[in-house]
Amino acid sequence: MKSFTDKVVVITGAGSGIGKALAIELAGRGARLALSDVDAVRAAGTVAECEKAGATAKAYELDVADRDAVLSHAEEVAVDFGGANVVVNNAGVALGATVEEMTWDDYDWLMGINLGGVVNGTKAFLPQVIASGDGHIVNLSSVFGFIGVPTQSAYNAAKFAVRGFTEALRQEMLIARHPVKVSCVHPGGIKTNIARDARGGAERDIDKAAEGFEKIARTTPEKAAQTIVRGIERGTARILIGPDAYAIDAIPRVLGSFYQRPLALLGRLGMRNL
Repeated sequence: MKSFTDKVVVITGAGSGIGKALAIELAGRGARLALSDVDAVRAAGTVAECEKAGATAKAYELDVADRDAVLSHAEEVAVDFGGANVVVNNAGVALGATVEEMTWDDYDWLMGINLGGVVNGTKAFLPQVIASGDGHIVNLSSVFGFIGVPTQSAYNAAKFAVRGFTEALRQEMLIARHPVKVSCVHPGGIKTNIARDARGGAERDIDKAAEGFEKIARTTPEKAAQTIVRGIERGTARILIGPDAYAIDAIPRVLGSFYQRPLALLGRLGMRNL
């Protein structure tokens, strides 16, 4: 996609973090923006910032895990904007707990948003994106879509699945010769609130984990947004964000399944220090 001018871009989870930064970045590039978030106030705040940049933007309250709501949202966007060119399935949550500890409700909650939200958004908007004649689907996975990490089994399951779903979709678009590019995004540590908003474990454990995450998260949401925009412009299949993303991508390539042993040792040491 050479230009975003007058392109309709749909972004979920646009009230904060990468979604908000991406909306503001695209506002400055002339895109028309359909911005949703489960928190309507946050979505409206992002719209206000985009409008300051001269962009046309509209806020929507949306729970991406609610399939009927996402289907209705796609219909709203078709009415309000005439259809979508680019869809960024960005909304996501975190859960820190071992398989033994986590509840079924927490597991279903995360999978419904992190995987279900991607599938719902893709399926609901794909006809519009194909019909646009110049479309792009962007799905957010993670570096945890490359390696398994202790206490992140649910998050790993969702992000590995997003990677597989997105890579299969890209091949299907190529086979069908549809005018749609497909990208899977793998952010490393990004300075967002996802760790502090996580479920699982005691409050002290979440705070401790969030503090540790914030120490290693070196990439800003604004930098992440710029990297994603560049990837859309180039039609990149796999978009890695941050130097840590490249390093983590290399770990299983070099070590194979052996990486799990030292990672388990680090996890054991970390648990002792909580």
